[in-house]
Amino acid sequence: MTPGELRDFCLSFNAAVEDFPFTPETSVFKVLGKLFALTRLDGSPLTVNLKCDPEDAIRLREEYEGLIIPGYHMNKRHWNTVTVDGELPDRLVRELVEDSYDLVVAGLPRAERLRLDRP
Repeated sequence: MTPGELRDFCLSFNAAVEDFPFTPETSVFKVLGKLFALTRLDGSPLTVNLKCDPEDAIRLREEYEGLIIPGYHMNKRHWNTVTVDGELPDRLVRELVEDSYDLVVAGLPRAERLRLDRP
């Protein structure tokens, strides 16, 4: 997955926006003001921080040792840093991004979740 493909995929979700609250190089993808992905699209290797269910986070770190690690500068229980350099299947990266988005949406107030479901 290229940096452009990662960016486009993050922005493909309902109400997703890209923001730069830290530095101009650090893309923060949010849904209704809540972070679901953080990356430096010019990073080498390309990595992205993604929210993850704590049990899944541990399993993924064990299964993909070195490619999925505890979230850099994040709550290590709930966030993973995923290396997007071609070693992980693009399908898996997409699933992890989508899971992160879904977890963040699930934590939104009901009224905001309902607003996302409207066309």
